[in-house]
Amino acid sequence: MMFDVKGVNIASGVPAQPMTDQETYDGAVMRAERAKQSFPDGEFWVGIEGGLDQKDGAMEAFAWVVIIGKFKSGKSRTSTFFLPPAIVELVIKGHELGEATDIIFNKDGTKMKSGAVGMLTRDLLNRTEYYEQAITLALIPFINPHLFN
Repeated sequence: MMFDVKGVNIASGVPAQPMTDQETYDGAVMRAERAKQSFPDGEFWVGIEGGLDQKDGAMEAFAWVVIIGKFKSGKSRTSTFFLPPAIVELVIKGHELGEATDIIFNKDGTKMKSGAVGMLTRDLLNRTEYYEQAITLALIPFINPHLFN
């Protein structure tokens, strides 16, 4: 199967750094819906939003993926990882995760490269690989349409 993929910068309608699971999910939904409005001739519209949430005094990072098709949609969430205290401290002070990661690792633009997940795992898992599974899982309703009426 061949796809012509167009990556576009679409506003999420949520804060630049979503701080709850719901806010992150809402951002992914809004990105997919706005992509559909901007490119109505497409077959699929994908929204991806990375976010953070507090759990038992720690901060977890994850992303939501929402895929809208002409007749159905799918959604999934990436795996979760917990941030080290030094990054959490910067996020609490108002930095986005990407900025905080850049500061801690003395790098520039990690958000669009390997991401926090890549930096924290020393690229055992990079940003692209991190999203691939969630995108595949969000496609389940399209792969098995008979199970999702």
